[in-house]
Amino acid sequence: MASAIPPPAISAVAPALGSRAKTYRVALVGNPNTGKSTLFNALAGMNVRTGNYPGVTIEKKIGRCRFGDVSIDLVDLPGTYSLAPRSPDELVAVEVLTGGVSGETPVDAIVVVVNATILQRNLFLLSQVLELGKPTILALNMVDAAGARGISIDVNQLSRNLGIPVVATTASKRAGVVQLEEAIVELIENSHLRDEHDQAAQAHEDRPLPEGFYRTCEWLRTELISKACVDVANPKTNRGTTDAMPDEYLIQRIVLDRGGEAERRAVRRLGAAVLPPINAARAQLSQEFGDSVEMECSARYAWARRKLAGVLASESNANRTWTDRLDAVLTNRVFGMFFFVALMFLIFQFIYSWASIPMDLIDGATGFATEFVESMMAPGMLRSLITDGVIAGVGGVLIFLPQIALLFFFLAVLEDCGYMARAAFLVDRLMTIFGLSGKSFLPLMSSFACAVPGVMATRVIENRRDRIATIMVAPLMSCSARLPVYLLLIAAFFPATTYLGGWLSLPAMVLMGMYTVGIVSAIPVAWILKKTLLRGEVAPFVLELPEYKVPSGRVIFQRVWEASEAFVIRAGTLIFAASIVIWFAGYWPGDHTRQFALQSSMESLDQEAPQRSALSAEYKAQSAALLEGSLLGRIGKVIEPVVRPLGWDWKIGVGAVASFPAREVIIATLGTIYSLGGDVDESDEGLVGAMRDATWPDGRPVYGPAVALSLMVFFALCAQCVSTLLVIKRETNSWLWPVISFTYMTVMAYVGALVTFQIASRIL
Repeated sequence: MASAIPPPAISAVAPALGSRAKTYRVALVGNPNTGKSTLFNALAGMNVRTGNYPGVTIEKKIGRCRFGDVSIDLVDLPGTYSLAPRSPDELVAVEVLTGGVSGETPVDAIVVVVNATILQRNLFLLSQVLELGKPTILALNMVDAAGARGISIDVNQLSRNLGIPVVATTASKRAGVVQLEEAIVELIENSHLRDEHDQAAQAHEDRPLPEGFYRTCEWLRTELISKACVDVANPKTNRGTTDAMPDEYLIQRIVLDRGGEAERRAVRRLGAAVLPPINAARAQLSQEFGDSVEMECSARYAWARRKLAGVLASESNANRTWTDRLDAVLTNRVFGMFFFVALMFLIFQFIYSWASIPMDLIDGATGFATEFVESMMAPGMLRSLITDGVIAGVGGVLIFLPQIALLFFFLAVLEDCGYMARAAFLVDRLMTIFGLSGKSFLPLMSSFACAVPGVMATRVIENRRDRIATIMVAPLMSCSARLPVYLLLIAAFFPATTYLGGWLSLPAMVLMGMYTVGIVSAIPVAWILKKTLLRGEVAPFVLELPEYKVPSGRVIFQRVWEASEAFVIRAGTLIFAASIVIWFAGYWPGDHTRQFALQSSMESLDQEAPQRSALSAEYKAQSAALLEGSLLGRIGKVIEPVVRPLGWDWKIGVGAVASFPAREVIIATLGTIYSLGGDVDESDEGLVGAMRDATWPDGRPVYGPAVALSLMVFFALCAQCVSTLLVIKRETNSWLWPVISFTYMTVMAYVGALVTFQIASRIL
């Protein structure tokens, strides 16, 4: 295999750039599965900050690094097969490259990362990037995999054919990284020695599409300027629309992508008067070349073939690779699906088993911190705020971390080794029935453990509509937080009746039914969303199956760290704030003097003191009365007429409201209301007995199988988890979707609980 282009001499370059004291901006773009993120991490190291571009969900990942004496901001854009924006997110990616994002510094250079094993297909994206007229480098990644396949690449010839620097790299082994750094520095320096006119002229040389297409685009630009009444020669006289005028590349996308985001953006900024010339340009293009999509694909791949002339050579005796052998088994419709299901089962079993250990440690640390504060402070409002608000709130955030870290560890391993693409391929046909894609499966499966990491796992879905649809139905999967509620009510109101010789029991059937409720409900919800709020052209399920490889420990650690950090810093702060609000609602406005006095008296006595039992009973009764008179209790009584058709009294209503931070809180709330204290769990016999003994004012029992089913169905379908809602906000970068999620799930939960109670109360 030919070696990379010799490293450029930069000894004279670095001082010149360093003297400018400027930070240069370099963007990395590439198809999915090209090793772009691995290369980004190799270049940027750990000094990476993440965020979102204004108003969209696309993640902004920037690595601050120094190449010699030159300061670089390295921008890692999401993997994409094409610069054809069909959503606001995709348009931002294009505008980052063209310098159209408000408040963002334009990029000084672009590094296009391609997979050396499928070079011709990857050059499709390069042909679009070159038309932007920006200084560009081609990073020819995975050259070791190409060599294993018997593919030889003449890197120097490819550079001459393309007219840009080409550097061969193997990012997973950090091979060629130093040469790429040096090439970036030299490219930036050379770009400052040429004016913009020269750079634009080079971009117009050997353009991939027919000249007639470019003439049509130039005519359209002239017409748009005319329609928008923009005097380009004298900007002072225009009406403020110069900045709104699409650049040359976006004009091309307007012509090529009917209904695309570039067209919608032009109409919003310039007005509906631009539609007639746009349609006229498309008609001219259709008359001259036929189908525009076919014309673009044919022309760009023909361009790629020309550029690869004299570049590639294949060994005819190349052995069948391990990737080919493994794919013959792992993508088989029968065995491949069996392996996939078994692997998913093992992953979630590991998450459930392994996460329980650190989760127990966090829970223990929370309890220790509470006991420490209680030993240092006398009972009072401040202590209650610290223990029940601050410590409980922090614990409520950190308790999710083990599951999130483990889930993203497995996601990173599966993606980096190359299996994730195979998994999506296997389940795509099934998920398409529900209006989703194959990549939706893993996030939905993760949501059975917890919807928080499940929602975060949707980052593997490139298509925005599929991603949001998956986010909207992920909370319907019955997470582990619902399990205590199910176990409490099933144990209290459903006898352990067995069927089929003991192989099947009534409690097990009810529990399975609760999990089935969420799954069955998700199907019509996803279908309705894709037909209404998320309607649009069906995105083709396009993916390339990368080579199998040993996952990079550095990449895995980076992804787990970023996911954990994003959750704690962004979502965790909101979850903590919500916990404080719920604490306040359950505390105010009662007089807690007697409660604190009783608490102080109990803490001064030994555990075996005879008077402690009486004090404890009075303390629990006092706590129940204070909760009833609190803002939370008053809310429960206000909503009692609303929840009574579900078979609930105000106490159940308070439990439902209090469980907004976390569903399992309803058990502690019911324990407090029934004067048992807030430290009860689902196996507490006292709580089970109190619920069985609870009555309405006329003596009728409050609880029964019908009420239990109603309450379980409500919790199976409702959005009673502020953590999930806040993570949805974080992942969609908008309050719209968590509001929609809370609204539709609450309405569906209420209707489901109402129907369940009304039917069950007449049958059971």
